[in-house]
Amino acid sequence: MARIKGGLNAKKKHNRVLKLAKGYRGARSKQYRIAKQSVMRALASSYAGRKEKKRQFRRLWIARINAAARMNGLSYSKFMYGLKLAEIDINRKMLADLAVNDAEGFAKLAEIAKDKIA
Repeated sequence: MARIKGGLNAKKKHNRVLKLAKGYRGARSKQYRIAKQSVMRALASSYAGRKEKKRQFRRLWIARINAAARMNGLSYSKFMYGLKLAEIDINRKMLADLAVNDAEGFAKLAEIAKDKIA
């Protein structure tokens, strides 16, 4: 019986990694060993990036809400506290959207929050 060599499977594995490394500069896209290291790091970074993106958006929303709240005479923390006392449950994403696109609606919320704090 003839011996079966594993060249085909190794080639498939190498090509899979090199395909992921397409567009990398220099040896990172040509040589398997270096490409494998680069791809592993890139995949780890992309996983971390998906988590980081959520944090960055929350920071952006809070910055927008704070800016709009200050235009209405409140700080971010007092505005959010006033909404909590008024039992208004709107998430930060929607509040930030209101702050940017509907200043009048946000001003009404700010007035409600002011009344509840005072």
